Amino acid sequence: MSDRILVAGIDTSTQSCKVRITDAQTGQTVRFGSAKHPDGTSINPDFWWQAFQEAAEQAGGLDDVVSLGVGGQQHGMVLLDEYGAVIRDALLWNDTRSAPNADALIEALGKEPLATDGSEDDLDSDIMQRGRQRWVRAVGSSLVASLTITKVAWVAQHEPEQAQRIAAICLPHDWLSWRIAGHGPLSKDATETEKQDNLQALTTDRSDASGTAYFDATANEYRYDLLALALGVSTEQAQQIILPRVLEPSEAGNNADPQIAGKLVGGCIIAPGGGDNAMAAFGLNMGVGDVSISLGTSGVAAAVSPVPAYDMTAAVTGFADCTGHWLPLACTINGSRITDAGCAALGVDYDGLAQLAAQSTPGAQGITLVPYFDGERTPNRPHATATLSGMTLANTKKEHIARAFVEGLLCSQRDCLELVKSLGTEVKRVLLIGGGAKSKSVRALAPSILGLDVELPVADEYVAIGAARQAAWVYSGEIEPPVWQVANETVLTGEPTEAVYQQYVAARG
Repeated sequence: MSDRILVAGIDTSTQSCKVRITDAQTGQTVRFGSAKHPDGTSINPDFWWQAFQEAAEQAGGLDDVVSLGVGGQQHGMVLLDEYGAVIRDALLWNDTRSAPNADALIEALGKEPLATDGSEDDLDSDIMQRGRQRWVRAVGSSLVASLTITKVAWVAQHEPEQAQRIAAICLPHDWLSWRIAGHGPLSKDATETEKQDNLQALTTDRSDASGTAYFDATANEYRYDLLALALGVSTEQAQQIILPRVLEPSEAGNNADPQIAGKLVGGCIIAPGGGDNAMAAFGLNMGVGDVSISLGTSGVAAAVSPVPAYDMTAAVTGFADCTGHWLPLACTINGSRITDAGCAALGVDYDGLAQLAAQSTPGAQGITLVPYFDGERTPNRPHATATLSGMTLANTKKEHIARAFVEGLLCSQRDCLELVKSLGTEVKRVLLIGGGAKSKSVRALAPSILGLDVELPVADEYVAIGAARQAAWVYSGEIEPPVWQVANETVLTGEPTEAVYQQYVAARG
């Protein structure tokens, strides 16, 4: 019988739940399981619970793990009533129905009078831009439809009877951690003490809380005044709503229900968990000066920074990471699905798309794809659609269109990289991860369009690895996290093609 210590990393993402049983000393995978989530932007969280149970069973169960962590899709709004029951389907990060609410909240802060002490003399005179700047100062990020607070405002406006039932608000990773700890909906005969204890058991971490837009990661405190603004109630009324307790990076939270995990002596500790981008950065051993570009459902350029990031242009979100640093990032709603659309349009698979794109030349003979298929978050154009421009009778060929799709994807990520760099973030290393990083065409063009060599870590489940590494850190009680090796598959190189990016900039306006 092995005497090694096992921890579990759980990734509850938009598309699936993955459970990685991991050797706490080496970081090596011991067992693994996964299960799909339903499609859609509005989901009943019970599906996440079912997928977690299925993935855990595939992974051989969690009886022998001493600690676990949960990394999850950010921003998803989970509303609970006083009994801990889910009030309505969770609105996910990629649900853009709350775009008008984001604008309304920005305008509301923008209209407030300037401070008389001179501290706001540098703010813009335009009401909307001033509002964005005030949100950045308050919580590190201006508002777009992705952020949780805008979804809360949407419910308050469109479903007021549901809003009145809100007793607690949490995020996907918070909710799953809470359920693993044995909490959940209570019977209607539960006492007031039982109801309060049940909801008070909710926990989260800085990284995920910083994506709500009602948490100030610099001060480590919730902004109930901003939550009140979204709900249309007084600050005192908003303070009656329970928000998850924010754990320190290596602080132990609840213990798992032994029927779910940890039947060993001492049980199983639940680590703070975190947002998926922060967990991926942790799984990759990213440090200050490192930038990851993740191509999944979304596209994300994230950098580790030792100081908070306040982008007064409101393009970069100033999130926290899961170690005590910050993780300024720019995120696109449209990620690797751009190449999916290219395959569908041209009737080819991924290899076929790559073969076609390789037959074209940089700039696709003048054809440019601006890939805002589902609207866009960066730049903030929630109602935009994708466009192909520059087509002529001479260049409208499959190979050039294929190239334009790949270039459009990478140029949209170059936009994100440039925004992060504009805050003074030092970029020493670029890492390309996510399902989209497997694409031969993406690999071929990435260094040229990004203008930098690109490290390609071996494909792995880095959100789940980060969650497992955090679990091992919490269990160890050490000041510093364990060091797990991350192997690179290769380093991608290529001659810069700045003209391609400038062509894209001109097309997107």
